[in-house]
Amino acid sequence: MLLAAILFLGILTLWVPARWALTTFQLAIFASAAVHIVRSKRIALHPTMVLLGAAVVWGLIQAFAGWSVDRLKTLNEVLNWTTYLAVFSLGLELARARQRRERFLSALLWFGTALAAVSMLTVFSSPEGVVFWLFHAGSDRRTLGPFVYYNQYAAFIEAVLPLALVRAILDQRRRMLYSVIGALLLASVVAGGSRAGTILCLVEVVVIPMIALGQGLISRRAAGRVLLASVSTLVVLGAVAGWDVIWKRLQEPNAYALRKDLLLSSLEMVRNRPLTGWGLGTWPEVYPGFARFDDGLFANQAHNDWAQWAAEGGIPFLLLMMGAVAGAVRPAFRSLWGLGLLAVFVHCLVDYPMQQRPALAAFFFALLGIVTGSGAPSLDRDLSRP
Repeated sequence: MLLAAILFLGILTLWVPARWALTTFQLAIFASAAVHIVRSKRIALHPTMVLLGAAVVWGLIQAFAGWSVDRLKTLNEVLNWTTYLAVFSLGLELARARQRRERFLSALLWFGTALAAVSMLTVFSSPEGVVFWLFHAGSDRRTLGPFVYYNQYAAFIEAVLPLALVRAILDQRRRMLYSVIGALLLASVVAGGSRAGTILCLVEVVVIPMIALGQGLISRRAAGRVLLASVSTLVVLGAVAGWDVIWKRLQEPNAYALRKDLLLSSLEMVRNRPLTGWGLGTWPEVYPGFARFDDGLFANQAHNDWAQWAAEGGIPFLLLMMGAVAGAVRPAFRSLWGLGLLAVFVHCLVDYPMQQRPALAAFFFALLGIVTGSGAPSLDRDLSRP
């Protein structure tokens, strides 16, 4: 459960603007990985680990070959990707031990449920930019627990929600309990006002029982009961949370006009350096030279992680990421709960769940390791042998 404690601490300190929170999180991950290697005397080699390792090496090449427009920012991003590689390996090892994996997933579900309940309270009662009613996060947005950006919170719930849905499907005695938990998780996303998050979570509520039905895990009647329980509870909790915020956001004209311009600018950046990229972590620095308009505001991210990976790392880096996600598709469908992680990567097409908050991205890569390691081929290298 050490990995769970580290990841949860990383989530709870996402709002901290000071460097110490991320540094503490990264040191804990590296120490945990080192202790595991020393104790087990082996490293689990997996194709996705090779891809993530190549991503780290690619960033180093960019920094020292002079391809990056800002070497220090690229090296800092290399540190983040090294963290993702380490936490993926820990997740991969966790996937091997079924009991420990199930304890981790149960802890994650209850942690997410508690966070959703607190987030619904903070979004309505905590002043803007104030986390947990006490701490100023240097933002003027409404907070959801430790999250200062509602789309990143929505991505977190997208990964957690299927855990409740799968338990509602498989545990008949506590089906209503898990259905209520799933509805609470989704209602908190609605309260936060994330359009893409609300849509993706609704898709999960409908699609996961249908896939379970197709896999023969439940009958049509049971699938209908899960859907009915989840939707009816959502209607009640949604009424409490209020549908007006998300409804107004869905009614906004040209809601994705800004993201379209950012995407076109990012694609132009890719066209200029398709092979070498501009350097990991440098998109905000390069973007002004490709901006299609100037509204006087600072563009911190591309609002499309896939486009940003392509712009910063070039096509080779984009292919590495596509390969890493592709390796999780089959295990995700097999586990069902892993479909939530695929939803996060879909969300990456219209926002930046993986950027800006490395501790949150590390959480997703830990889940990627657990999903990918569930039944996927791997090779152990025994370090006790020469």
